[in-house]
Amino acid sequence: MAYRDEKLSEEKVFKDPVHRYIHVRDRVIWDLIGTPEFQRLRRVRQLGTSYLTFHGAEHSRFNHSLGVYEIVRRIISNFKDRPNWDEEERLLCLAAALLHDLGHGPFSHSFEKVFKLDHEDFTQAILLGDTKIHQVLSKVEEGFPKKVADVINKTYKNKLVVSLISSQIDADRMDYLQRDAYFTGVSYGHFDMERILRVMRPMEDQVVVKESGMHAVEDYIMSRYQMYWQVYFHPVTRSAEVILSKILHRAKELYEEGYTFKLEPTHFLSFFTEKPNLKEYLALDESITLYYFQMWMEEDDPILSDLCDRFVNRRLLKYIEFNPNSQMNEWMELYRLFQEAGVNPDYYLVVDSSSDLPYDFYRPGEEGERLPIHLLKPNQELKELSRLSDIVESISGKKRTDHKLYIPLDRLEEMPDRSKTKQRIMEILFG
Repeated sequence: MAYRDEKLSEEKVFKDPVHRYIHVRDRVIWDLIGTPEFQRLRRVRQLGTSYLTFHGAEHSRFNHSLGVYEIVRRIISNFKDRPNWDEEERLLCLAAALLHDLGHGPFSHSFEKVFKLDHEDFTQAILLGDTKIHQVLSKVEEGFPKKVADVINKTYKNKLVVSLISSQIDADRMDYLQRDAYFTGVSYGHFDMERILRVMRPMEDQVVVKESGMHAVEDYIMSRYQMYWQVYFHPVTRSAEVILSKILHRAKELYEEGYTFKLEPTHFLSFFTEKPNLKEYLALDESITLYYFQMWMEEDDPILSDLCDRFVNRRLLKYIEFNPNSQMNEWMELYRLFQEAGVNPDYYLVVDSSSDLPYDFYRPGEEGERLPIHLLKPNQELKELSRLSDIVESISGKKRTDHKLYIPLDRLEEMPDRSKTKQRIMEILFG
């Protein structure tokens, strides 16, 4: 029997708090899960610094990747024998779903910004480079690793396959909304996924949803909207991300200045020069990153030491509402006052902005254009979701942005009360 068709002697299952069970029968999928590159995802949290806000948010990208695989497995088992569905694409869909987050690094998005990296580039490198993952995929057929890479990169010729893991209603989002809601303990991310899976239908270039499932889709859209503002953009989580970014910036700056670290930051050296190779990238996970943060608490540099202590011991920066577009003069005055007070504003006066577009209709030619969700009417006509749903229409295309200013209030409070500098800083911050 060809490797691509090989089944395990009996089905393997993973017990899962969100989907109850994750089922694996394909030898290829089982072998992929066992590779070092996939097992590394156990050591990268799904929600980065959110565990400092929601103490249950300790789940990993390994959990999530298995969840996305399971949702896709269920979708395509429902698609079997339906028009527009090619059963030959089955294994490709399962592999792409399982491996879509393979390139995420520690505390992914903050980490990428500081070191000018993109996890998607590393996903491609793992799939196509000298890795165990590549070896397993290559055994399926010649060119199979490239097919999987193309699906994840959204360049694969069959857009229906791409839409299963990357669209405005895809398996990726359906898993992380429910999983993140479960582990953070909030009620916002729950929606009737079983209903949505039952009414999904394959079309030539995307998955559509029967009109009778519109209310379940509305629920999903609103879940996503609430999760972004209540969990993903939570101001306390963002405070931890600000500190994390500043730690990495400071360590990089010190390295460039020739500072002698008490502990040679071996795992970070290639990142400081912004040229990590694949082996070095895969060797750095969150356990190792946190180890360095603990060691850097003992460094002679007061900024690096303080920032690491703040992160490790959760002494986070406080925040106030602050719009840099209309309050730039105040920010410039604060910058000068912080310098006077001996508090480095480059590290302790930080504006952070978050924005989200919960649902977007089709706007041809726009950068990052999003394929909208289509409903399938009983007469087989397709209608874009916001045309039929008043709820979705009310939030379509509306980008919401939130700005916060992060400050070390404890440091400011330690200043002498009669200090004019302190009085003016407090006046600007708190009126």
